Amino acid sequence: MSVIMTLRAAGDADELERRAAQNPEAMRSIADRAKEHGLIAHRFYGSEGKIMVVDEWPDAESFQRFFEQMRPEIEPMMAAVGVTGEPEVTFWRKLDTHDEVGWEA
Repeated sequence: MSVIMTLRAAGDADELERRAAQNPEAMRSIADRAKEHGLIAHRFYGSEGKIMVVDEWPDAESFQRFFEQMRPEIEPMMAAVGVTGEPEVTFWRKLDTHDEVGWEA
């Protein structure tokens, strides 16, 4: 069963959107590399002073291999939007709670 990965970091969500709009090819290139490593789904979210990535991966190891390989490209982009510390990465498994709604429950 797949896992949900959340990556959270302090950063400027508006600046991330501006930079992504200025260079969508760079963002797409990283997403394409992630798909080569098994990425199933991906979204960025922002809040005041915070950035969060929500991905679905086949397993935690697939994300970890991707992230380590792409660190040289990802870290400068993160620094450019104000991320200074190590992001918080968490892997989540779906719980069987019998109350699913949406996502093709």
